[in-house]
Amino acid sequence: MKKNKSPCIDACDFSSPKGWCLGCARTRKECQQWKAITPYRLKILQKDLEKRLVQLKADAT
Repeated sequence: MKKNKSPCIDACDFSSPKGWCLGCARTRKECQQWKAITPYRLKILQKDLEKRLVQLKADAT
């Protein structure tokens, strides 16, 4: 199986109000489970991460 490329940008900071990383928008649990995530769940999570990043940027302004 193909390895899932992590969205991590080495800017780990989980201080957002929802507990999302300010760098990649994942939760700590999602970061820990990243290597074992199924392709179906990965696709859903990637869409969620896009939305979270937009929300994080909006909250920062």
